[in-house]
Amino acid sequence: MAVNSIDAEDDQFAYRYDTQLLIDRRDEDLDEDKIADYVTEHFEGNSLIVAGDEDLIKVHFHTNEPWKLLEYLNTVGEIYDIVIEDMIRQSSGLQG
Repeated sequence: MAVNSIDAEDDQFAYRYDTQLLIDRRDEDLDEDKIADYVTEHFEGNSLIVAGDEDLIKVHFHTNEPWKLLEYLNTVGEIYDIVIEDMIRQSSGLQG
């Protein structure tokens, strides 16, 4: 079952949380293509960027359920430098 994503041009805030983090290798080499494919197939969102190498990967993703993304990525490797920003609050000038 494929997960559908909403085009950012159709609804700028369809996916509210800008989620960014780093993944460090734990036991096995990291595979950015495998991670990107899994996220695309299993999570609703857009603006996915997965970049890095077998030791360190940066992930950027807009989603409404960042905790589910974090749960999966924690199984892939050691996650850190986690930033989750509410883009609706940012756009209305509310910070925090």
